[in-house]
Amino acid sequence: MEVRTLQYFLAVAEEKSFTRAAARCHVAQPAISQQIRALERELGEALFERDSRSVRLSAAGEALMPHARAVTASVAAAKAEFAARSGLLTGNLSLGAADGVEHSGLPGRLGAFHRQYPGVNVHLVDGTSASLVPQVRQGSLDAAFVAVPPDGLDTGFGHRVLIRDEIVAVVAAGRPQAGRSELSLAELAGLPLITYGPDSGLRPHLRAAFDTAGVPFQPAYATNHVALQIELVAAGVGIALAGAAAHRVTGDPRVRAVPLTPRIPYAKALIWRAGPHTSAPLKALLALPSAEADD
Repeated sequence: MEVRTLQYFLAVAEEKSFTRAAARCHVAQPAISQQIRALERELGEALFERDSRSVRLSAAGEALMPHARAVTASVAAAKAEFAARSGLLTGNLSLGAADGVEHSGLPGRLGAFHRQYPGVNVHLVDGTSASLVPQVRQGSLDAAFVAVPPDGLDTGFGHRVLIRDEIVAVVAAGRPQAGRSELSLAELAGLPLITYGPDSGLRPHLRAAFDTAGVPFQPAYATNHVALQIELVAAGVGIALAGAAAHRVTGDPRVRAVPLTPRIPYAKALIWRAGPHTSAPLKALLALPSAEADD
């Protein structure tokens, strides 16, 4: 079992195509097919289910995936480590970004990283916290910017908090509630609410707060795009529940941000797998000076 063969296996699994995997690996398709067949003979099981239209992982392929990722990641980390020792850090850094990353210090940190390590290719992946956390756990992403769950992060993750904020009520400027100093969750009961979708990392914070207050949580509209939430509020659809930081950035005169009582605080953090899995590029990113507080 060779590292290159495992790289071919991962390419086929991720591309779901031998043709696309071959193009990605810059080799002829028969070479990849031959390597995969040899690997299947060595392991004694078929790794893919093939038909005329698709290629998908078999149960054996699913079992091999975490091992293949760990091996290839370790090899890449070793190469990057020794490149860093020579002062020529190279390699790849894959980062996931949930909504609100533009309000964190991560873009500025990536700018400094690019200037210091121009030989590292940075790949950014958009997604929700729910979709990005498993990718970090499995190793397909080096790190991701996500919302910290109400009960905290898994102990298998290292993390650095980049945003501490709270959820506020975003009210149309002409509504009576816009002049209030605060709104209770009970006062929102029965009103059309606009807030994040079930896949958002902030949704559990909202549900937990409403449950604790004994108030039904029944949003009328759900979108993770705060700009759309604000447009719906301005159009008179209802009251939005959104992160205060996002509202401050818009500065939209058509709406007002009103604090909630009780407060609904939350944090967003850069997370990565703890332990020996941290790649040299990620270590270099984390080592950059920063104004954010580390937890």
